[in-house]
Amino acid sequence: MANTFKRYPSSASVGTTAETIYTVAADTTSVLIGVNLANVTTAQIKVDVQAAGVYLVKGVPIPANASLSALDGKIILEAADTVVVTSNTADSCDVLLSVLEQT
Repeated sequence: MANTFKRYPSSASVGTTAETIYTVAADTTSVLIGVNLANVTTAQIKVDVQAAGVYLVKGVPIPANASLSALDGKIILEAADTVVVTSNTADSCDVLLSVLEQT
């Protein structure tokens, strides 16, 4: 079983449409070890983060030009699980996930 550390950035700033940042591949178990959110606007935003269909944070406020580490601990994800991020403001949140993949 191989263990590989990987990072998954959002392809663009997340907005009001839910964006899947990461999907666990088949035959893989992943350990989510970091969820970093950065507000790239000049106003406060509220962000939701879901992993495997469960909210890690819901409506968490992030001040203008600030960031938040939304994960305190580790989350185990199984094949086909997703990490989805949504903001209340268009093109407002950059996301970076840190993951340990076990294949």
